[in-house]
Amino acid sequence: MKQVVQNYKSGELAVLDVPVPGCKPGGVLVRSAYSLISTGTELMKVSEAGMSMLGKARSRPDQVAKVMQSVATNGVPATYRKVMGKLDSYTPLGYSLCGVVEQVGAGIDDVKVGDLVACAGNEHALHAELNWVPKNLYAPVPDGLASRHAAFGTVGSIALQGVRQGESQLGDVALVIGLGLIGQLVVQLLAASGVRVVGVDPDPVRCELAERLGAAACGDPASPAVETAVAELTGGHGVDQVYLAAGGGSNEPVELAAKLCRDRGRVVDIGKCSLNLPWNAYYEKELDVRFSRSYGPGRYDPEYELEGRDYPIGYVRWTERRNLACFLDLLARGSVDVEPLVSRIADFDDAVETYRSLKDGDLKAVAVLFRYPEQAGEAEEAAAPAVAVPAVNVQRGPVRAARTPVRLAFVGAGNYASSMLLPHLAQRDGVELSTVVTTTALSAANAQRKFAFAEATTDLDAVLGDKSIDAVFVVTRHSSHAELTRKALLAGKTVFVEKPLALTEDELADVLAAVEESGNDRLQVGFNRRFAPLLREARERFGARTGPANLRYLVNAGRLDHGSWYLQQGSQGSRFVGEGGHFIDTASWLLDADPVSVYAVATPGNDDLQVVLRYPDGSTATISYVTTGPGSFPKETLDLVADGRALRLDDFVRAAVYDGRRKRWVSSRLPKARDKGQNAELAAFVKAVRTGGPMPVPLQSLVATTAATLAVQTGLAAGAPVTLAGAR
Repeated sequence: MKQVVQNYKSGELAVLDVPVPGCKPGGVLVRSAYSLISTGTELMKVSEAGMSMLGKARSRPDQVAKVMQSVATNGVPATYRKVMGKLDSYTPLGYSLCGVVEQVGAGIDDVKVGDLVACAGNEHALHAELNWVPKNLYAPVPDGLASRHAAFGTVGSIALQGVRQGESQLGDVALVIGLGLIGQLVVQLLAASGVRVVGVDPDPVRCELAERLGAAACGDPASPAVETAVAELTGGHGVDQVYLAAGGGSNEPVELAAKLCRDRGRVVDIGKCSLNLPWNAYYEKELDVRFSRSYGPGRYDPEYELEGRDYPIGYVRWTERRNLACFLDLLARGSVDVEPLVSRIADFDDAVETYRSLKDGDLKAVAVLFRYPEQAGEAEEAAAPAVAVPAVNVQRGPVRAARTPVRLAFVGAGNYASSMLLPHLAQRDGVELSTVVTTTALSAANAQRKFAFAEATTDLDAVLGDKSIDAVFVVTRHSSHAELTRKALLAGKTVFVEKPLALTEDELADVLAAVEESGNDRLQVGFNRRFAPLLREARERFGARTGPANLRYLVNAGRLDHGSWYLQQGSQGSRFVGEGGHFIDTASWLLDADPVSVYAVATPGNDDLQVVLRYPDGSTATISYVTTGPGSFPKETLDLVADGRALRLDDFVRAAVYDGRRKRWVSSRLPKARDKGQNAELAAFVKAVRTGGPMPVPLQSLVATTAATLAVQTGLAAGAPVTLAGAR
């Protein structure tokens, strides 16, 4: 089998062929699926190995002390041979992985061959194709949890043990110093516990990521914004706990902890940073300094780790194995999200180059995973799912500029059409509402009476065959959108279809086949939010950006009334497929790109969703679609952060742009003036029909948004990110 090793004397990294470990009693033999690189601990070890002998000695004074003791006891020659022999040996790397049980040792009855387990330990969860893992250093992976996420189990346990040492309580305010891998997990664990978190890190990208994952505010340690945020959240008293998740030789973290902690607060050391405590500052506040020892109770106890002797739960509630199982459960329930932390998934065979890229700074990452090759006998992990984003290839026919007035037909005249579309069109100059088509005669007659349609009918074919009609609106139930759009395109009509365009990939393909067959690509989907005047002005004032952005979109969708046809998922598709395109389109328009991958997790029943979209330039958008929020809370709130600026939209009645320490622009409107863009969208559509000019939204963008919306359901079923194949 293959294993990643390092020579501490020369600094050499290699992937070696080594013997397969035996399956001893009291443990299991695990074939790795994914293992996690600790971008803190492991990189520190890799960097130290590349130092000179003097540099190594300076970085490890504890080891120097041991050497001097050995010299005093054994003499210089013997000590030299011992030290050189140890340095000039290959040592393993890695301590957090997920894999499949390949063999079960004697005395093990809680897992069986083929089970997925998360494993811990710097001697047992190595970057190797096979590892023997003792009982107290593995935990079964809950059903539905992806193996690459379970590979975070060990570092998650480290973060969890640190939070336990802080003894946080609901309503506390905490400061997390260092927003690397452990710090990001500490932020999420605290936020999930009802603690408000302020994060500190010199890297603005990591600060933005922490805010997106639950921190109330983040900033550079030298920025007054951090101190201001702490003062505002605590009423000037200071934070209840400080979690030191930083590394390096600077003493600034412990000094900042003393400055921002309240009287008799707690300071928990999780990382490996300088701890030259300023005596006066810590004494005057009587600060409680605590250390968090790795994964939890049991760590470094050979009877626990190697012999499998558990501590009674009545005396030790949270051991390292119980911490590991707890963190996996939090992942499975969506309380913690590690997907946004994954900067790269590298093939195991590329391990050496991956370490070099991290060490040299070419790869800036929070978390990197090794993916192991498929081998005979391995329980193969399903191939990463993908949803195709079809390229639109069309030989356009001549576009006929319509006469004035533009003659429109409506297929469907339900509540949305009657309240949000037709009132705008009925008042617009240069528009004639020609024909309304419904499935029942009475509903057609009602629509004709209310909006002065020239004709009302139940005959769709007659409308599609009427050459005097310039454009057709498809505003029916979701299950009929794709087929009606296909027919209207083939009839040569310009089409406005309410979202969604399609409920399945096959339906989307049928629509595009009609485009190619007819040469008619005159199509608009009712993604109106990108036309909202307040949002458009906010985007303009935010300005162009140069770096990647983080976008967070909270949709407080609310519960549906019993009997709503939206609940007919068998025929009408899921609720998110029905309206999620609105929010994906808005995010893509703000980021000026189409997504390249989608990852989604859901609560039981798939009512509440977290959808993470990735974009070509590294930008991400997180859409939180919830149905359990209070009706008094705004329906839609959106934050966009990039290049030291931020845009905030509150339910289309208030927007602001922030730059540096100040608000650069604020605009407010009365709730009754809320405008989600329908009028401007219709104006742009009518203009395109009248002039023969380009459609308001490029067809390829409509296709990409539809494919991304469909990918949400695919990802939920697979429990994995979905690649948008062909996305540009």
